[in-house]
Amino acid sequence: MSGAGAPKVTVDGSGLRVVVVAASWHEQVMDGLLAGARRALAESGADWTEVRVPGSFELPVAAARAAAGGADAVVALGVVIRGGTPHFEYVCSAATTGLTDVSVRTGVPVGFGVLTCDDEAQALDRAGLEGSREDKGAEAAEAAVATAVTFRDLVPAPR
Repeated sequence: MSGAGAPKVTVDGSGLRVVVVAASWHEQVMDGLLAGARRALAESGADWTEVRVPGSFELPVAAARAAAGGADAVVALGVVIRGGTPHFEYVCSAATTGLTDVSVRTGVPVGFGVLTCDDEAQALDRAGLEGSREDKGAEAAEAAVATAVTFRDLVPAPR
């Protein structure tokens, strides 16, 4: 949702229960992503809680638990920075596929705020920190809330 043509998403998320699941690796980047998500959720009026997991690989199982626990939306935040081994590809693929599966299987929207970057500079530029060009934490929260509002207005969620 970034770059030219990106929509500005503004919705009333009052009454929604959102769970933010956030990885712990790369503290500075994660601080920025969390700040952006918190700001966007506060602006939406949604109620939220936060859960921390060790890394991005653990995000899907935490998102699944949040969805099963009654969350109306989940915001998944993490960062994976390319290194010299195939680890990057495995973790990025597992996180992306796992979070998609949670959303499709449960019908609970998952805002995807997992940065997959070649280097730390790219991550910092997307983290929503002072001087960053993008705020992926806020974008992920806005997308999750907007989708949950659409679902709420469309049809009650199956539980």
